[in-house]
Amino acid sequence: MSNANPNLTWHSNNLSKEERRSSLGYIGATIWFTGLSGSGKSSIASATEKLIVSSGRPSYLLDGDNLRLGLNEDLNFSAEDRHENVRRVAEVARLFADAGLVALVPLISPYRKDRQNAREIHDRFDLKFIEVFVDTPIEVCEERDPKGLYKKARSGEIKGFTGIDDPYEAPNDPDLILTPENGLPEDGAKLVLQLLEM
Repeated sequence: MSNANPNLTWHSNNLSKEERRSSLGYIGATIWFTGLSGSGKSSIASATEKLIVSSGRPSYLLDGDNLRLGLNEDLNFSAEDRHENVRRVAEVARLFADAGLVALVPLISPYRKDRQNAREIHDRFDLKFIEVFVDTPIEVCEERDPKGLYKKARSGEIKGFTGIDDPYEAPNDPDLILTPENGLPEDGAKLVLQLLEM
């Protein structure tokens, strides 16, 4: 909170985490899925959400594209705007987690520093943050190319595309690494759930 405007004051909730947990029966968390476009982040996050909700636990998927169509529609894909995109999404996820939900965030989030900042935002509030690296080779991502973005990037139609002409910094120490060898999104989701239950 050190960068906060000195004219603003943080107001704490009247409910403690313990009181909220006793009401819901759960404590919140954020699961952050990072990886290249087309790696399978959103599919695994969606499968994870289904498993969590079907178990009776509240969860919400904060999809990167959906957020760029609303909350972050003023941002482009420069390094500065990517940083701000991750910061905003991390703050929203933190609020969801604080409210007792499991926030699922499939976001390319290409820079280690920004993902570390997302973790620290949660650490400051003693909230669980799980980083899942969906480690799919770029060749596989390009074969999938569900949105046709790699083709556009290769032709020069899109500039600053992660993995093509903008870097992706793989996590040094993620909580979980998922690869295509882990099977279907539902298989990966089961592995994610094991971490959530720890």
